[in-house]
Amino acid sequence: MFELLPEVGLRLPGCAGTLRFGTDERTAQWAVATVADVRDGWICGARWAFSAQYQGLTLNAYGDTTDRRGRHQDTPGLAGIDLTRDPFTLTGPSACPVVLHGIDLFGYPTAEVSDALSDILPPTLRLSGDALYLTGASVHAEPVPFER
Repeated sequence: MFELLPEVGLRLPGCAGTLRFGTDERTAQWAVATVADVRDGWICGARWAFSAQYQGLTLNAYGDTTDRRGRHQDTPGLAGIDLTRDPFTLTGPSACPVVLHGIDLFGYPTAEVSDALSDILPPTLRLSGDALYLTGASVHAEPVPFER
């Protein structure tokens, strides 16, 4: 089970620990590598990114992001995590639950999940999908304020 922790990061399946916002690339990759093969990736505005496949889910992580103009570091270390379902398994529960506040995001129809989360959806979390089932969940760190 993956558990989204909006202020913290992502709890990984089994005893793999927690992928915490602010951790460096090597530490983040090592944590994910305990449950899946890690592959290099690319995200615009991030100095590093990687992905991994786990039981029909794709995990993307990225860090050391910069502001919109690319001038100043916005979020040091791990800045964002995305989980996406395999497009061929969009109906019914996923093989590995993705949970937020005890609710399996990919296990129930979109309307039911939206109703259950309507009052507790943090601003750092984004859900995506269609009218039937959710297909993705993203959580990101709060940007560090730029000081002049």
